[in-house]
Amino acid sequence: MESFFKLKELGTNVRTEIMAGITTFMTMAYILAVNPAILSGAGLSFESVFLATALAAGIFTIAMGLFVNFPVALAPGMGLNAFFATTVITSQATGHPITPEMGLAAVFISGIIFFILTVTQIRQILIVAIPDALKHAITVGIGLFIAVIGMKNSGVLSILAFDDGSTLMTMGHLEDPNVWLTIVGLGIIGVLMVLRVKGAILLGMIAITLIGAIPGVGLVNFADLGSASWAPNFGELNFWHMDFADLFTTGLLTAIATFTFVELFDTFGTLVGTANRAGFFKNKEEGNKKVGKAMFVDSIAVSGGAMLGTSTVTAYVESSAGIAEGGRSGLTAVTTGVFFLLALFLLPIAMLIPAPATSAALIIVGVLMVQSIKEIDFTDLTVGIPAFLTITIMPFTYNIANGISFGIVSYVLLAFVTNLVGDKKHKIHWLMWVLFVIVIARYVFVGGE
Repeated sequence: MESFFKLKELGTNVRTEIMAGITTFMTMAYILAVNPAILSGAGLSFESVFLATALAAGIFTIAMGLFVNFPVALAPGMGLNAFFATTVITSQATGHPITPEMGLAAVFISGIIFFILTVTQIRQILIVAIPDALKHAITVGIGLFIAVIGMKNSGVLSILAFDDGSTLMTMGHLEDPNVWLTIVGLGIIGVLMVLRVKGAILLGMIAITLIGAIPGVGLVNFADLGSASWAPNFGELNFWHMDFADLFTTGLLTAIATFTFVELFDTFGTLVGTANRAGFFKNKEEGNKKVGKAMFVDSIAVSGGAMLGTSTVTAYVESSAGIAEGGRSGLTAVTTGVFFLLALFLLPIAMLIPAPATSAALIIVGVLMVQSIKEIDFTDLTVGIPAFLTITIMPFTYNIANGISFGIVSYVLLAFVTNLVGDKKHKIHWLMWVLFVIVIARYVFVGGE
């Protein structure tokens, strides 16, 4: 392992790497319960998504460690799993025949597109073309979107429907165990995070589950573990359950574009940030080379995850927790991946975790993503207005694609006007004009929800 992972060269050792890998696993293990909870709402079974989540995170995180020697873990991404679920649910509400299998096909195709963008270097053009403010706004908007889903699923946020078709968002009833336990969970996780306890989200979810089992609360029944089967049943796995029919007639082209677009910036930002923290950019050429290889593995993971039956697999920013513990090589990632594979035997425990636990985790993840708002200069209205529209339209329309679309269109229009009056501060990349036309055409000819 010393020679394969170049441990001495990277200034680390086996013990440090293994402990770093365990730390990374602890900080992101919540996805094992949260991802099935979200995607099961779209028609996929909890069991199948759990197996797909553990397998995808395990296999592709190990691949990242072995082939890139990079201490970064991968798993189904937050935000994109919520987008996947709401795309299917929204289609059912509006009459469009989009099934979970078609959603997985869209993810699979987005992975192929991402692979092509990676090997042809077009991804670099896209990264340069999109203003930094919009990139940060997308992250913030997705964070709010996730938080709204968490609040809605727990009942903290209640949506009242009126006879005239209008709706009103209001606070849920505190006497509902799901509501008050979610609030208690937020407090527990918040305190643990403030105290910098490793794996705060996972530990908070465990605490909420234990409280939910108290007689009188009645949200968790540990007696169910007595009859549970601990060995993974791979017959439950939705392997290659994808439907490529009618992709061009159901509005899924927009979903494919959104999956690709968000994955591109989410992955790039995570990989650059973690590589920088690990010290790989002390040699810029070597750092760029490593990030390029990592994006190659990530693009394969997207399609591979869809084949296994889960939404977009992506690099996790929680990997920085392992890096902070001294992780510098792929052995950190391999260790994390092995623990995800071992988690295949924990399905009965994952199924016990109540909605308040996953909802509290979603809201906290939203808090972490919203932190990017500090990178946006709202005093510069040419980027401030598009950023604001991106951030607000995502949660309010319950659609990530709408937020990105409004951000692109408004930025191109405002930057064009400022350039006309002589302010050349905001240049419009030619690719932004292409995206502008595509977005306008989408709403004119396809429509939007």
